[in-house]
Amino acid sequence: MADGWPGRVETWLGSWFWAPDYDVAREVLQRGTAAVLVVAFVVVVRQWRPLLGERGLLPVTAFVARTSWRDGPSVLRRWCSDRFVVAMAWCGVVLAGLLVVGVPQRGPWWVTTLAFLLLWAAYLSVVNVGQRFYGFGWESLLCEVTFLVGWLGSSGGGVAPPLLVLLAARWCLFRVELGAGLIKIRGDRAWRDLTALEYHHETQPLPGPFSWHAHQLPGWWHRVEVAGNHVTQLVVPFALFAPQPVASVAGGVVVLTQAWLLATGNFAWLNWLTVVLGLGVVSDDAWAAVGSWLVPALGAGERVPVGGTGVGGPVDLVGAVLGVSALLLVLSVRPARNLVARRQLMNASFEPFRLVNAYGAFGSVSRRRDEVVIEGSTASSPGPDDWVEYAFRGKPGDVRRRPPQVAPYHLRLDWQMWFLALGSPGTRWFEVLLLRLLEADPPTLRLLATDPFADDPAGSAPRWVRARVFRYRYTTRDERRRSGDWWVREERGTLVDPVGLERLRHLLGAGA
Repeated sequence: MADGWPGRVETWLGSWFWAPDYDVAREVLQRGTAAVLVVAFVVVVRQWRPLLGERGLLPVTAFVARTSWRDGPSVLRRWCSDRFVVAMAWCGVVLAGLLVVGVPQRGPWWVTTLAFLLLWAAYLSVVNVGQRFYGFGWESLLCEVTFLVGWLGSSGGGVAPPLLVLLAARWCLFRVELGAGLIKIRGDRAWRDLTALEYHHETQPLPGPFSWHAHQLPGWWHRVEVAGNHVTQLVVPFALFAPQPVASVAGGVVVLTQAWLLATGNFAWLNWLTVVLGLGVVSDDAWAAVGSWLVPALGAGERVPVGGTGVGGPVDLVGAVLGVSALLLVLSVRPARNLVARRQLMNASFEPFRLVNAYGAFGSVSRRRDEVVIEGSTASSPGPDDWVEYAFRGKPGDVRRRPPQVAPYHLRLDWQMWFLALGSPGTRWFEVLLLRLLEADPPTLRLLATDPFADDPAGSAPRWVRARVFRYRYTTRDERRRSGDWWVREERGTLVDPVGLERLRHLLGAGA
């Protein structure tokens, strides 16, 4: 029977369907994605209540009441209590953690697939009702990659990963990189004249601890940065589909450029997930070659494949992968057209399940940095010296504080404050934020670095709050040497005049 029909099918499939030289890639893709999911669900646990909960800045209950399932499928349209969402998020943390250590992967393929599909459905449910607090490209990217890696099978069964799923992951990385490159070339002139990074390190949403240092580098280096970015995002993506070892080299180039972004900014898990996708392109032979170069002793003897996988696999997995691949191929038509469209959409989803999306970032670069600074006062008639500033966890405030490293954690409120300073429309969430500060709402205060009134003898809640706008810039090397400050700021104007609790409640109405 070995030479009969079943044997011939397995041999034929083994010649193209399975990818036995990508065991490490499967481990990286599955466990790396699961690690990002742990962070993403922890963010839900810690930030859902104050941002989107029953007394949140943008309550989900009001959102689901005015939208439908077609606008965004979500189990939270049926159950959206704070307790349910937090419980679901904790389940996501546990399940993703099990995938990180490889527990589901020890069973049959469908156990791993089911685990990732549950995580995909749970996180998609949050994203589809998350409104502006979840309106980021990396949310759709995490949904897409979570769905994808679930079809790579299980390493414990001795089955090689399906080639079609690996190619789908490369197609995802291709869209991430090329989409970002094209949106830059088509957008701000600063990307075309190679000056964009003379501004970006200073004006990006959440600078990191080394962003000041990156900004101080000479102009020629910034031009090299931009030119290197264009090569990585406009040329290298096409090499992802080249034969090995060219594809592995392309994946390595993506990883190296993402490492520079990780060192110079805070973009939640965007760069981390892109690193995972880049490493997922590298073949086992390339991993072995790198290992032999780093540790020459590893080069001795015969390489043992990571799982000892063969070229056969379960028929039901073959059928499932073929069906999913056909679906993804159909859904890829509009994202592919978007890449070549003159009016390219950035970070767009063309269907509500976010399976194949369009990506891109920073098509335009801000030349100046404005920050909204919120202050409170317990004085009955506050004077100029009676105001205390609220400190956020990530965004610039105190000029003496070095920008912190927060990624891959996502400070959603801090990001919205950056958009607010740019003039983003729809400010009700900000008005509710001021109300919650006047109420000294504990969940809201936990979003901030500190509560400046926690030890105030006049009480833990301010009588007044106000918001002012400041222009920020990095200090020069000389200024930093003299003052120790990281920033210089000057007031530009007032966004919200002093307002008290009752007045703000009246302005916001019963919905607050």
